[in-house]
Amino acid sequence: MSDKVVTRFAPSPTGYLHIGGARTALFNWLYARHTGGTMLLRIEDTDRERSTEAATAAILDGLTWLGLSWDGDAVSQFQRAPRHREVAEELVRMGKAYYAYETPAELEAMREAARAKGLPPRYNGQWRDRDPSEAPAGVKGAIRIKAPTEGVTIVNDRVQGEVRFPNKDLDDFIILRSDGVPTYMHAVVVDDHDMGITHIIRGDDHLTNAARQTVIYNAMGWDVPSMSHIPLIHGADGAKLSKRHGALGVEAYRAMGYLPEALLNYLARLGWSHGDDEVMSVKDMVAWFDIGDVNKGAARFDFAKLEALNGVHMRKMDDQALFDIFVATLPYLEGGPALAAKLDGGRKAQLLAAMPGLKERAKTLVELVDGAAFLFAERPLPLDEKAAGLLNADARAILRGAHGALSAIEGDWSAASAEASIRDFALAGGHKLGAVAQPLRAALTGRSTSPGVFDVLAVLGRQESLARIGDQID
Repeated sequence: MSDKVVTRFAPSPTGYLHIGGARTALFNWLYARHTGGTMLLRIEDTDRERSTEAATAAILDGLTWLGLSWDGDAVSQFQRAPRHREVAEELVRMGKAYYAYETPAELEAMREAARAKGLPPRYNGQWRDRDPSEAPAGVKGAIRIKAPTEGVTIVNDRVQGEVRFPNKDLDDFIILRSDGVPTYMHAVVVDDHDMGITHIIRGDDHLTNAARQTVIYNAMGWDVPSMSHIPLIHGADGAKLSKRHGALGVEAYRAMGYLPEALLNYLARLGWSHGDDEVMSVKDMVAWFDIGDVNKGAARFDFAKLEALNGVHMRKMDDQALFDIFVATLPYLEGGPALAAKLDGGRKAQLLAAMPGLKERAKTLVELVDGAAFLFAERPLPLDEKAAGLLNADARAILRGAHGALSAIEGDWSAASAEASIRDFALAGGHKLGAVAQPLRAALTGRSTSPGVFDVLAVLGRQESLARIGDQID
């Protein structure tokens, strides 16, 4: 076995890349990056009924959006079936596996007999030591592995610890069906061996498979990779994560306006921690991650925590970087396409200039679309209910004075010059600053909340600002 770490992410293309799969991919990717190794990608598409090209594309798209790059080309498990058959036949030649010729009806009868005795339904090994010459004419047999019948199979798991499986419970499971199609259990072992996988990191729902797969490794005399079975993700109520908890495809999180880095940070913290660090960059995670630090217990998915963390990542982000990712994500966001259609050169400059104020108030990119709406509004601005309520007769009288004060600004129009002008006006008229700022905000944005009103004046510019205020006092 080489010293270089090789991990793999091996999804089944029967649906989108769901959030549990994304975390498994992340842990494989982080461990590979942390150790200077590689992560390979294998599409486990042996279930021909349920595997689709669209699902494969969605998985690749989800990984790409998250920035979880894999090394080399994605491997199709289905296309490797001839190699899986070859290994199964080799095991027969070595006396480690055998052909069994039961009909489905005979197998069902065997299960029923076991159940009647209160035993788990297992294959009874009746063809294990029979001479192949006894095979019924014209019947193709299935290949079954000779599992050890005594003692225990031990899985040394880096997350779960030493897990012991009594061999009497393993039975001689099928590795190649009678139609020549390899079973998933067998295909995984052959692929992991051929791809040089040194570390298997996957959900703990595969822990029982690990014992059976160890039997195949041992029969072939192959090294068993290091195993790490990570706990599944549960909903906030402690039940296994389902659609109602947010077991959505990662593309749904993109549409909800989460940043890839924030989602990765949140997923990494589901079951793994580094001291008291809550907020981590991808660079931090790569530096700190070790698979041995993952908890045994299930983690709970909490949307409120994800949203708060996303807000922190947005505020920490450089304005230009956030602007770039925001513009790139607009086609996927609610209200985004309409906003994207209006993004000409001038509007882009305004949006970038407004970013410091906008990102302070948004926890997701969807909220950023909402917050930026005032930049793209057509005059005369529609007022929301609260903004309309602010603009009573007294407020409009104050607005008239504010309009005059702002019109008198000479030279540089900026947040600072606008603030100085409005403060002087408020002081001279005996108004509190808020009594001037609130009607201004309503007139400039059509809302009662927005970035700082002086920032809004600066971003909109002299002409647009005065025109919007003018619309409300004429």
